[in-house]
Amino acid sequence: MTTDWDVVGYVISSDHRTAVMGRLAEGPATPTQIADSVDLSVTHVSRALRSLRKRSLVDLLVPEERRKGRIYGITSEGREVWELIDAKGLAE
Repeated sequence: MTTDWDVVGYVISSDHRTAVMGRLAEGPATPTQIADSVDLSVTHVSRALRSLRKRSLVDLLVPEERRKGRIYGITSEGREVWELIDAKGLAE
């Protein structure tokens, strides 16, 4: 992978996006599970998930129509970006 520093910069410019990416790197989760794990409100988590989905870093793993029990996971591109962020110590 060619390092896309613009995407890395986008993720780390928000503590919320960084926290959500870090949690999803551990495994799929619902917004409530993510919020509980990283001590954020569900509103902040949902906003971060929306912006990360637009960048194809996370994906909804259940049908779009589902309103409850929406499970999100990190994409392969998201995993590569997260591994770089983690390896360089940029998730401070």
